[in-house]
Amino acid sequence: MRRSRIMGLLAAGALVLTGCSTTVGPPEVTFYGDGHTVNAKPVIHCDALVQKCDKYPDATATLNVRPGKPVQISVPSEVGDTPWLVNVQYADAKGNLQIKQQYFSPSSHLAYTAATDNPADQLVVVEVQQLGAAYAADQSGNPILDENGNPQLVARAYWSLQIRP
Repeated sequence: MRRSRIMGLLAAGALVLTGCSTTVGPPEVTFYGDGHTVNAKPVIHCDALVQKCDKYPDATATLNVRPGKPVQISVPSEVGDTPWLVNVQYADAKGNLQIKQQYFSPSSHLAYTAATDNPADQLVVVEVQQLGAAYAADQSGNPILDENGNPQLVARAYWSLQIRP
């Protein structure tokens, strides 16, 4: 009788452990604009050295956002604890495409508000990029440097939001 009780406890423990072993997908980024929220999976998600990548071609999110309205972005700590940036594309009142970029140091921010310069401007695309430990290199394998002489890091993951007016 004692043996059957021990076997029952072992089976229950195995069931609990099995329940905990579910795989977790890639991190999601939350976009909020004009009263609507969407959680987006990355379009591409790689390891820190950008050697093993998973692609999610249907992961681009969409939101209806009126001209002049901002989009709030919330990233999980898995992204915010690394270098990351936001690219914002918007059309000005004349229809000219404008681009803004904002960089964040590791562990400095978990949120950002993407906004246009004028109330008549229309957000078009908001993209979050998580930077990896790999750097861009030229044909000879030498690092490509930015204007400050630092190696340009390569994006290891990105999340894309397409805006519909």
